Amino acid sequence: MLLNDRIKAFSILGEFLNQFKNTDFEVIKPESGTQDFFSEMTHKINSAVHYNGWFTKENVIFSIEQWSNALTEKNLQDWISSYTIEQVEPKVVGVVMAGNIPLVGFHDFLSVLICGHHVLVKQSSNDNQLLPFLASYLITIEPRFKNYITFTTEKFKDFDAVIATGSNNTARYFEYYFGKVPNIIRKNRNSVAILSGNETKEQLELLGKDIFRYYGLGCRNVSKLMVPKTYDFDLFFKSMYPYNTIMDSAKYANNYDYNKAVYLMSNYKLLENGFLMLKEDQSYSSPIATLFYETYESIDELNQKLIGDKDKIQCTVSDDFSKSSVKFGNTQNPTLSDYADDIDTIEFLTKNW
Repeated sequence: MLLNDRIKAFSILGEFLNQFKNTDFEVIKPESGTQDFFSEMTHKINSAVHYNGWFTKENVIFSIEQWSNALTEKNLQDWISSYTIEQVEPKVVGVVMAGNIPLVGFHDFLSVLICGHHVLVKQSSNDNQLLPFLASYLITIEPRFKNYITFTTEKFKDFDAVIATGSNNTARYFEYYFGKVPNIIRKNRNSVAILSGNETKEQLELLGKDIFRYYGLGCRNVSKLMVPKTYDFDLFFKSMYPYNTIMDSAKYANNYDYNKAVYLMSNYKLLENGFLMLKEDQSYSSPIATLFYETYESIDELNQKLIGDKDKIQCTVSDDFSKSSVKFGNTQNPTLSDYADDIDTIEFLTKNW
């Protein structure tokens, strides 16, 4: 199978996903022999919501929409144009996926297959409904993929390399178990927003998307604010108000109530508005319904801190802090070349191990 064949198949998958970009699903242009997949996909979306209480229909559809936008023939061609993929010798690459947000492991799945390798997938039970179905659709489009895709619930056997994503604790297990083969092992990361105090209400409302999308469970979700010492949170809280309906989620509301009780019993100083708490803390990984914040006195001081903590940070959100900063509201709209943990997955997969 040539690279262009693989790109074509994934672009057709993108067209299929395009039919589910909103809740009013509509058959646009089903490929020959794939008409039944449309109704089955609607069922799988509902199953994903049923199996994981954090996976609302809105969030599942949002994830599908991002992949529909990414999987165009032009995007795929532009993405891999700077790599030498045709010379890659096919190997078996095991992929251990997280389950914190819908289709969180799809980029690794795509990367392995686009490079011509065989993918051996072990999914989290929290997110195991959609990807096997999309793989079956991909095989229907391009039957040669059948020999390149395997799902397993057992320990990996007979693999040449591994990409594993998990917590800092599971990373120690991954390093022990997979340390003898080429690997990418990802740990906990979080995203931070840098505020100057000059942001507009519109910018801060966009920041709310970075905070609340997926209930804050993704590594690209903002979990911490860096603010000047004299920062006034009044406009920030006013700008967050449109997101107050997040408390309609019983799971989120329970976490809010629990964490608030823990903080109050521990006599921690909090700022809160009834659905979001702000706590001054040096950590980057905040609990659900909580944002940590830290103050800075100078840009140089802030820059040095972020450089020192770069291994803990996935995205930096700001208006103009640096060229690599993500604009407000865009953390959950990554491109194909926005790699987790800043590790170039395609470069790794195109090495001849």
